[in-house]
Amino acid sequence: MKKILFLLGMLALTSCVTSRQSSEYVSHSMENGVLVVETSRGKIQLTALPGDSIEVHHMENGVKQLPSFAISETSRSEKGELQEKNNQLFFRNGNLEAVINKKNFEIRFFRGAELISRQIAYFHTDKNLGFNFELTDKEKIMGGGQRVLGMDRRGHRMPLYNRAHYGYTTESNQMYYSLPAIMSDKKYMIVFDNSASGFLDIGKTNKDVLSFEAVGGRTAYIVSTAKNFPKLINNYVELTGKQPLPPRWAFGNYASRFGYKTEKQVRETVDKFIQEDFPLDTVILDLYWFGPDIKGHVGNLDWDRSAFPTPEKMIDDLKQKGVKTIAITEPFILSSSKNWQEAVDNKVIAKDEKGEPYRYDFYFGNTGLVDVFDKNAQQWFWQHYQKLFEQGTAGTWGDLGEPEVHPDDILHYFSAAERNVRGDEIHNAYGHQWAKMVYENQREFQPQTRPFIMMRSGFAGSQRFGIIPWTGDVSRSWGGLKPQVELSLQMGLFGLAYTHSDLGGFAGGTTFDKELYIRWLQYGVFQPVYRPHAQDNIAPEPVFHDKETKDIIREFVKLRYQMLPYIYTMAYQNSTTGMPLMRPLFFSDESNLDLIDNKTSYLWGDSLLISPVVEPGITSQSLSLPTGVWFDYWNGTKYQGSQTVDIPVDLKKIPVLVKAGAFLPMIESIQSTKDYSSGNLILHYYSDDSASESKGMMYEDDGESFDSIQSGAHELLRFKAKNQRKHLEIEIKREGKGYRTMPASRKVSLVIHNWNRKPESIEFNDEEVPADQFTYDSALNQLEVSIVWNHEKSLLVIK
Repeated sequence: MKKILFLLGMLALTSCVTSRQSSEYVSHSMENGVLVVETSRGKIQLTALPGDSIEVHHMENGVKQLPSFAISETSRSEKGELQEKNNQLFFRNGNLEAVINKKNFEIRFFRGAELISRQIAYFHTDKNLGFNFELTDKEKIMGGGQRVLGMDRRGHRMPLYNRAHYGYTTESNQMYYSLPAIMSDKKYMIVFDNSASGFLDIGKTNKDVLSFEAVGGRTAYIVSTAKNFPKLINNYVELTGKQPLPPRWAFGNYASRFGYKTEKQVRETVDKFIQEDFPLDTVILDLYWFGPDIKGHVGNLDWDRSAFPTPEKMIDDLKQKGVKTIAITEPFILSSSKNWQEAVDNKVIAKDEKGEPYRYDFYFGNTGLVDVFDKNAQQWFWQHYQKLFEQGTAGTWGDLGEPEVHPDDILHYFSAAERNVRGDEIHNAYGHQWAKMVYENQREFQPQTRPFIMMRSGFAGSQRFGIIPWTGDVSRSWGGLKPQVELSLQMGLFGLAYTHSDLGGFAGGTTFDKELYIRWLQYGVFQPVYRPHAQDNIAPEPVFHDKETKDIIREFVKLRYQMLPYIYTMAYQNSTTGMPLMRPLFFSDESNLDLIDNKTSYLWGDSLLISPVVEPGITSQSLSLPTGVWFDYWNGTKYQGSQTVDIPVDLKKIPVLVKAGAFLPMIESIQSTKDYSSGNLILHYYSDDSASESKGMMYEDDGESFDSIQSGAHELLRFKAKNQRKHLEIEIKREGKGYRTMPASRKVSLVIHNWNRKPESIEFNDEEVPADQFTYDSALNQLEVSIVWNHEKSLLVIK
């Protein structure tokens, strides 16, 4: 088999247009720690990157190259180490080594002594270019971005072309956000740093070959490795960029639909949430804010004052109620819009071959496309965002950014490369560049504000521009709900940890499916962004439904707010390490790689396991538990891990389990994050003999300053438990410089679950805790202790 693969690789290597010859080695050199191999066809350059990563860049003579989109602008190359032996070059960066055969330019990659991957071909024909890699038997491969194919994507050939899939359900091979990247169960990643239209073939054409092909673009890829999956993700974000910490309000509840047609409707909707005792933080305006109809007005980028007569006052009035405002924008300027002539005069529209604005028809009308790669067009486009921010909007919503319709023969002027680039060559980086434009300009305009940039499409590394992706126009059906865990898990593995769904489903639906709606919004509490959004023939907001629906959903929305300290801590972990908020179950036991195939349940942070209900009418849910001991969040039932259990469910709950030894920081419910404070902290601890020692953490800052993490203007609370049957010690301490709204001290209600005896004594910092400051419930096996903590390192001892 290896001999056959080698021959296939050599065949691909030489399958160029007839005027080209196979490469021959000429020489090599080290230039500032970068290995440059000269060949008869050009150069092969190997660069050591942060986090046990190596970039391989084939620079063939006469082939135009684009700059990297994936690698962060602030990422610095490392100093690689080179050895030469037996006609081979050994290029090492940390634990990753690339071994180049000078005869055929096969490149093998090793983690220590272990062979993890092998490039068997670089090819360039008159139709496409790309790379082939060897796949080993039974190797599982994740990646490719948004797809509904299962967690292991081996055996599939995927289009690499961001494209809308309206009303998708349980199967989709092409969606809004493709990624030219894979992750192997052998704990390595390959990122193809190429923005062009192409294909990712993971053992479909040849079961033992991973193939990347594209119509053009940058002929480079990056290999990363690590000893475990969290470290592998960390290595990935070290080189592609970390997600900036979102503002705290981003984790609250959103009012959103397609769409609010008047200022009056917006005000009434917000008031309805408050009257119905539903927490709310944000209202999102779809395209009616700039025109009365769906078609004909895209590109106006300004308020329709007949429907929204006082938008500045509306935004300010909502802000006083704790509600932020976000308005949608699109990158298309219709020829019927108010801005068409100005856009033409300012030369901001992508061009045709004659240098004229490229016009074409699509769903919303006759249009041009803003050339976000052109610095001149960026400046024009940004002024409309700046005006919205000056009026008080809190974030950006960019829609249709695949772009939804993007002809190949359209020409973009890519300022960074000082040349025109065809549509297909740069298509997949359009949303990435758009987000970068907004992010960098907002950082300059509002340096203390955390950008919130919700976009449907992007590229590898877009997370460094604060992008918040969603899974597009999903069907409002059970089939639409079923793939949402898979979609978010796959994206989270590649830095895009805020991928979320339109809760309740977006597209279609003729009658209100109450059970489906409740199940989707219950699941939403445990996804990164809580945003019901849909076509408005059926109200997406819970406040417009029947009493039972409102009563059930209200408690879940309040639970979302009560868990804000826990959720915000996950956001901190993501911004510092790349760890996703939603995590595959195999993170809990990397020795059991069968867990990779689980696409129905997931870990929500360090402590919780969530299993959404995605079937109608069920009374119990089968759940395969990872190792350890787990407790039902709702009733305290204890389950032993490493087995499949059936968990009873009714309409009021979905399976939520807590890991033994976990700390779960919470607060009381609030109306919006404007009222947020952790001054009264409820700290849950799940005691069990199986967890004799455990740790937890909680991150806090002012919720809005951009540099809270970097400057140290925060506090990191650390919890540690030592549990020895009748003796429990819980240590609390803090790190960080503190922040301006930090409580002077905290009232902490420590709730200890699965504690099966009334304590003989409780001491806090060597002083006895009075009897009126703790209660023990023998029916629930639950002990609650109230203390006042003044930020000093403290110890609670229970005997």
